[in-house]
Amino acid sequence: MNFRSTIEKLLQEALDQNPNLFLIDFTMGSDNSIRVILDGDKGVTLQDCVSVSRAIEHQLDRDEYDFSLEVASVGVGSPLQNERQYQKNIGRKIHVEFSDRPSMEGLLSEADAHSFTMTWKQREPKPIGKGKVTVTKQKTLSYTDVVSSKVLVK
Repeated sequence: MNFRSTIEKLLQEALDQNPNLFLIDFTMGSDNSIRVILDGDKGVTLQDCVSVSRAIEHQLDRDEYDFSLEVASVGVGSPLQNERQYQKNIGRKIHVEFSDRPSMEGLLSEADAHSFTMTWKQREPKPIGKGKVTVTKQKTLSYTDVVSSKVLVK
């Protein structure tokens, strides 16, 4: 087994120990610099990062491999990258960019394995008479239509 697959196996075992956590990104440089980015259904604590780091590092022999290991949580304002991130952020306002239409902002109201639903309010002309009325709109979008989406932090 090569070094990369050993790291992947140890990382998966560490994530299996804490099913609340999930992998966002795993990179390994040619100099054996390992970078793991995590997110969690209930967020990621410093202790979560330490325990995943130890689960990997303590199984490797420093005399055999020269490596650096960084385990971190996904940053606030980082783009949402997978369905679990959408599900954990239900009820929060998001900004979504598309390649073929204008961007949107709204409340993330639902999310499943294939799509998510946004809800927002907008002003529209009254059906009868003059003036405008505020209406609630809702749209279900496929993850494949999205170029980038971020949770808006106030």
